[in-house]
Amino acid sequence: MKKLFIVLAVVFTGQMAIAQEGVPVYLDYLTDNYYLIHPSMAGAAACGKIRGTVRQQWFDQADAPNLQTLSFNTGVGENSGVGAILFNDKNGYHSQTGAYLSYAYHLQVGGGYEDLNRLSFGMSAGMVQSRLDESDFDRNDFDPIITGVLRSDTYLNVDIGMSYFFKEFYAHFTVKNAVFQNREIYSEGFESNNQRRYLTTLGYLFAPRNSDWQFEPSILYQRTDRTAEQFMDINAKAYYDLNENSVLYLGLSYRQSFDGAEYLDGNSVQEQNLSLLSPIFGIKYNEFTFGYNYSYQFGDIRFSNGGFHQITLGIDFLCKKDRWSCNCPAVNL
Repeated sequence: MKKLFIVLAVVFTGQMAIAQEGVPVYLDYLTDNYYLIHPSMAGAAACGKIRGTVRQQWFDQADAPNLQTLSFNTGVGENSGVGAILFNDKNGYHSQTGAYLSYAYHLQVGGGYEDLNRLSFGMSAGMVQSRLDESDFDRNDFDPIITGVLRSDTYLNVDIGMSYFFKEFYAHFTVKNAVFQNREIYSEGFESNNQRRYLTTLGYLFAPRNSDWQFEPSILYQRTDRTAEQFMDINAKAYYDLNENSVLYLGLSYRQSFDGAEYLDGNSVQEQNLSLLSPIFGIKYNEFTFGYNYSYQFGDIRFSNGGFHQITLGIDFLCKKDRWSCNCPAVNL
């Protein structure tokens, strides 16, 4: 019984607490990829962007969670932006694959064109297929809801959001999975279990005079509607201008959940929150981007000593010659 409680706690804190419907919210947004979680960032930058990410957890474990994404976004005309996202997410017996198309409108609300003071609205709509592979389940251990086959369900997902940029300050707010949809493989038709999620991002970039360094603190808060799960990322990034065409960035992110999972330790019941510390490294050279982050999980109860590795590769295209006069890498780099 003790082992059972420990396994349940590990599953909750190590996997289920960060398992999300649609594109999971990890830390790839910090490697020059805010569009992946905020649809209002489609076409917001001075360049079109293609980004690919690969994330792998616990290399020493079979069927460990892994994620692949491919995203594209670019500006269209003076005020519009479009984008697309493909993703594949696998977590043990559960997996999901999906595709999104995005549109964003960017409205200059003050100042001249070179003065960044802009409000953006965006929406992503797409199809997601969820799968539950029950083919390896023990049919002798009878459970009436176990079919013993690969079950799947396809449904619509819609994300909506807005962003505001004022010089070096920025704010994003996004509602993911805004339209509730039933997933029959999990809900059995009794109720909608689509997980609406709210994301809020705030940040500011400091650029000391006569220095090649820039510093960017930011936070991301997310809350799941129906389960009331809450997480917060506290981030710090630093940019260093290597030369006119190259920028190096380093960072550190700390993710903390507001809710814990209970587990049995001897005769006492303990509670553990999900806590992740993630160093970040990246470089931009001309139009090419490389980023890497590694997440380490704290706590007495962990599934594996191995961490979570994520790599981002990207290329920029159709860059505008006229950029904003601010130090604002999210839109200028």
